[in-house]
Amino acid sequence: MNEEGGPAMADPMLRQLIEEVETIVAAGGSEEEVTAKVAETLTGWLAQGPAIDAAYRRPDDDKYVLYPLHVDPEGRFSIASAVWNVGQSTPVHGHETWGVVGIYSGVEHEIAYAKPHAEGERLVQVAESDWSAGEVTVCCTTDDDVHWVACGGAEPCVGVHIYGTDIGTWSRRAYDPDDGSVTWFTSGWSNWPPLSEA
Repeated sequence: MNEEGGPAMADPMLRQLIEEVETIVAAGGSEEEVTAKVAETLTGWLAQGPAIDAAYRRPDDDKYVLYPLHVDPEGRFSIASAVWNVGQSTPVHGHETWGVVGIYSGVEHEIAYAKPHAEGERLVQVAESDWSAGEVTVCCTTDDDVHWVACGGAEPCVGVHIYGTDIGTWSRRAYDPDDGSVTWFTSGWSNWPPLSEA
């Protein structure tokens, strides 16, 4: 349901993004090649001013949320709307796949870490960034995918995240920043069905 109480509606531009990402993924290539092309595509898409239905960018009072914009039927990729309310953050986590993030609105604050070689290895920070509306970054490849993310401004942050799997059902690592211990988790989707099926 949208804010007016009607059904959620997918913007036609979402179908354009899905088709372009599908073409890139189907063509194959290294993760570096795929993410570079997806990042270019997402940058252009955000510059066009797409509309994401309000139901898929609404913050939750208690935790950050991950809404499915599209999940490829073959599990080759997914497109998510990730939303952080002011003051919210993720645990330090990995993805075990490639990923590209573009900011739809607000500011995303990110601290990136070198991926540990073994469980219990202390995390080493390698970068700290603020990403604003319209900016796009390759957040991860399988061998470089550990970060902590938070809302970095005075309004909720909405990011469009594209991953090389169904990220809502994918098993991933969370890291204790103090001792490097690992807990496996599955994020799940905050609602269903994907917006592309609305």
